[in-house]
Amino acid sequence: MNNILLNYILKNYLKNFFVVTMIIYSFGMILNLFEEVEFFKNLNVSFATPFVMTSIFIPSMIINILPFVIFISSIWFIIRLKKSKDFLTLKVFGYSNLKLFFVLAITAFLLGWFILFFINPITSSLSKYYENTKSKYSKDIDHLITFNSSGLWIKENFENKQRIISGSRIEGKYLIDVTILHYNQNSHLIEKIIANEANIENSEWLLEEVQIYYLENGIFKNSNIKELNIKSNYNLHKINNLYKNFDTLSFIDLIFNFEKLIDNGYSKKFLNKSFHTMLILPFFLMVMAGIASIFTMSNLNNSNNFRIISFGLITTAATFYFKDLSIALGQTDRIPLILSVWAPIIILSLIMVVGVLQINEK
Repeated sequence: MNNILLNYILKNYLKNFFVVTMIIYSFGMILNLFEEVEFFKNLNVSFATPFVMTSIFIPSMIINILPFVIFISSIWFIIRLKKSKDFLTLKVFGYSNLKLFFVLAITAFLLGWFILFFINPITSSLSKYYENTKSKYSKDIDHLITFNSSGLWIKENFENKQRIISGSRIEGKYLIDVTILHYNQNSHLIEKIIANEANIENSEWLLEEVQIYYLENGIFKNSNIKELNIKSNYNLHKINNLYKNFDTLSFIDLIFNFEKLIDNGYSKKFLNKSFHTMLILPFFLMVMAGIASIFTMSNLNNSNNFRIISFGLITTAATFYFKDLSIALGQTDRIPLILSVWAPIIILSLIMVVGVLQINEK
C-alpha cells in the first residue's frame, strides 16, 4: 500500500511540474517571439525562423527559473490534494505532514540532479546554436557582441562607418587572431585589418603584427606594421563580465573542461560563479519545494488558498531578488563570491527547518 501511495504522489507531483513548465514555456514563447520577429524582420529568412529561435531559447530561460517552477508546482499539488480530500486519505494511511514534506523535498532534490546531468547539456547546446545563428546575422543588424564556439564577435557603429571585429579566443588580456572589417555607410568594405593579437585590457586596443588592406582608387592595397592602436567601446572587463553567456555552459563542461575554458578566455571568477550557481540547483529546488509544502500544509482551510498563493509568489520574488543581490555583492568583492552564491540557500534552509517543526506539530 505504501508503494502505491508513493507512486500516486510522485506521479501527480511530476505531472503538475510538467504542466506548470509547459504553461511557462507557452508564455515564454509568446513574449520572446516578438523580440525574434523584430530581430529578423529585415533579413532574408524563412517565416519559421523566429519560431524556431524562440523555441530553442526558452528552455534555457526555464532552467534559470526552475526554483519558481518547482515552488508553484508544489503549492498547486498540495492544494489539489486538499480539495480532493486525498490529503486526509494519505494521513489515514500514515502519510503525516512531515512525511509528505520529505517526499516532495527529496523528489525536487533528485529532479535537480537529473536536470543538471541530462537536461542542462541539451539546453546549453541549444543556447550555443542560438548564439551561433544570431552571430551569422550580426553583420546585417545592430547586434553588438556575442561570444560562442566560433570566438568573439563585436559590431560597433560609428558616425561614418561600421566595424566588425572577430577573434578566435582570449588569452589573458589578449584577443588572438584578430580580424577587423570596416564598412562605409553603404555597407561596402573599405578596410580589413588582420593582427596576430590585440591587447584589449583598455578601450584603446593595441594590435601587434598588423596587416592592413585598404581601398585606394578602387584598388585594395596592403601594408604591414608592427603595432596599431584603435579605440573600441569594449575592453576586457566588459567582455568578461557582461557578454559571456552563462547559458552556453553546461554543468558537465564545467566539471570536465574547466581548465580548457580558462584557456579559451573565460575568467576563473566567472567560471567559479557559474559552477556554484549550477551546483546549488538541486538544493535550491529542494528548499523551494519544502517551503511551498510548509505554506500549504500549515493551514488546511481551502478558503485560504488565494492568500497562500499570493504570499508564495511574493516570497518567490523576494527570494530571487535576494539571490541576485547576494551575487552582486560577491561580484563586487563585498563578500566572498562562493558565499554570495550559497548564502540565499543557507538562509532559506534555516527558515525551512523552523517551518518543518511547525507543520510536524499539526
